[in-house]
Amino acid sequence: MAQMTQLDGSLQRATNLYYDSTRKLHVIEHSLKVNKIALRAARVNLRRSQRALMQRLVTIYTSRNDQSTLAVLLGAQSIDDLVNRIEAVRSVSSQDVAVMNEVIGFKKAVTVHQHALATEHRSQARLVQQRAAAKSRIGTQLAREKRLYASVKGEIARLIQASQARQLALARAASIRNNAQAQAQALALQQTAIGASASTGDISVAPPSQYTGVVGIAMRYLGTPYVWGGSSPAGFDCSGFVAYVYGQVGVSLPHYTGAQWNMGVPVSRSDLQPGDLVFFDGLGHVGIYIGGNSFIHAPHTGDVVRISSISGWYADTYVGARRITG
Repeated sequence: MAQMTQLDGSLQRATNLYYDSTRKLHVIEHSLKVNKIALRAARVNLRRSQRALMQRLVTIYTSRNDQSTLAVLLGAQSIDDLVNRIEAVRSVSSQDVAVMNEVIGFKKAVTVHQHALATEHRSQARLVQQRAAAKSRIGTQLAREKRLYASVKGEIARLIQASQARQLALARAASIRNNAQAQAQALALQQTAIGASASTGDISVAPPSQYTGVVGIAMRYLGTPYVWGGSSPAGFDCSGFVAYVYGQVGVSLPHYTGAQWNMGVPVSRSDLQPGDLVFFDGLGHVGIYIGGNSFIHAPHTGDVVRISSISGWYADTYVGARRITG
């Protein structure tokens, strides 16, 4: 069974890579589209500014010395006329500088967008390769899982049947424990509120988990078969199970462990509360903590939604936990 769990963890990590590459690819494709539009606009503006510069150069050339700076200044007939002519020369010069700067600016914009497009095309090609590799690994690992499952199907069925009574006992114990914890939390909050109103100082109280109720929802699906990619009562994989259960309380979670790891806030193992998400095997597996060092999850191909203890392999591969905050 450990081999099945490890295979599913490896499959989940490949899926994480596939979805992460897909998300990044969408971002790059959007950026490519924006840069292509910006490049076309910069090229149009560059051609327009180049035409304006050429027209200005032709005007200066065909006007001979009448418009030259020296001719303008020497043609002054008084001090006032000289000042006016100097201002006119400055104005003409600043216009020429502006035309030149416009050409330079649009030429630079064209270069910048060309470089950006080249970089993004390389990133796009790399991500397409990553996605293809991840997809290939998913297919290969699914085939290995099917072969392994076929060879141990009878043993798995026997183990599931033997554990049904124990699972029911664990579920009842978890329900009793969660009810007691909920009452204790309500009492603690009430006492904290009374203490805060009587105190003149600032009191900071870490809020408890808002979603302890998801444990009761998760328990309804004990015995539901594991289905890779499943996210409904017809069959769940580990992240699909977590997403579905939280969806029942109006919280939308993504359907892969890598993204679920980025939700909510981190929680230390000593501070775990029912409803927290617990992660294992390098984010290859996820479940919902139910208290008493136990969690409910969809383990692997051939198994069903069950309660397990964070011990043995799960303790050895424990990554961390996240508390969903809203």
